[in-house]
Amino acid sequence: MLDAKRFLIALKNMGIDEYVFAEKEGPTLSGLKKAVMNCERCGLAKTRKNVVFGEGSPKAAIVFVGEAPGEEEDNQGRPFVGRAGKLLDQLIERIGLTRNDIFICNVLKCRPPGNRDPEPDEAAACKEYLLAQLDIIRPRIICTLGRHAYNTLLETDAPITRIRGKLTTFRGIPLLPTYHPSYLLRSQGRIKEAWEDMDKLKTML
Repeated sequence: MLDAKRFLIALKNMGIDEYVFAEKEGPTLSGLKKAVMNCERCGLAKTRKNVVFGEGSPKAAIVFVGEAPGEEEDNQGRPFVGRAGKLLDQLIERIGLTRNDIFICNVLKCRPPGNRDPEPDEAAACKEYLLAQLDIIRPRIICTLGRHAYNTLLETDAPITRIRGKLTTFRGIPLLPTYHPSYLLRSQGRIKEAWEDMDKLKTML
């Protein structure tokens, strides 16, 4: 189990106490979000327009994890909007679900300038937020989108073409890596493989 309570206590010790912790119910996504919205743990806090915490059901059976917000996400404060978001919606519909049924977030909660890849220190600064999200939701399955999300959680450095579609686990939770929707928009010949991954998720549910 991921230790969200200990993480939230650590936040308070760092002087970040703008969150809600219910003694009987435990940590909540809304409480964690209040802490994340004020985060200044890395340099991206100076360049972002909006923190993109994530959205969806707090009781989601599946959590989709991407790498970082892009320009549209930064403008709207929502994950996976625009063309990539529409494609992700289609992938989710393939499972027989909607955005309201799942939870979508990124490793980074702030947009890297120019949509560049996340820097190691930025991923490290945000990873605890992601772990806390997963602990609060306790999904049945994690689906990582692209190599950065997979590599951050599994602490490895594997190309997406080698790991895609291969089921593994993260702290006891089944984890299935697939392509990032932005990559699929550039490499449409891979979309069939992504459909296959969604069919696998549907079977697992």
